[in-house]
Amino acid sequence: MRFNKFTVAALAVVSTMALPGLSQATSVYHTESGEAGFRYHPDHAPNGRPRSEVVAEVEAAQKNGTLALMQRGIFPSCKDATRARTRAEVVAEVEAAQRNGTLALMQRGIFPSK
Repeated sequence: MRFNKFTVAALAVVSTMALPGLSQATSVYHTESGEAGFRYHPDHAPNGRPRSEVVAEVEAAQKNGTLALMQRGIFPSCKDATRARTRAEVVAEVEAAQRNGTLALMQRGIFPSK
């Protein structure tokens, strides 16, 4: 079967026009005429973690007391947090950053990797 240039071009245009519509089928937002321009369909959202896993996590938080803290807006510190540094250690670190020029970069929002 032989295709001419018009057939190939028409097929390319039709495919290009159809692909965005196909990708929206799995999205939670669908375009729609009207003021908003879209509609939210929560039933199209992908499934996250299973309910049993979430319930187990909530029960663990209830047992160790973190759930009660979080409900009051108090978020517990990270378990893998490093030890607190002394004022002298912090001052020494800032002075070293001033000497090697990284402090000026950090004040501009550029954080060099170590």
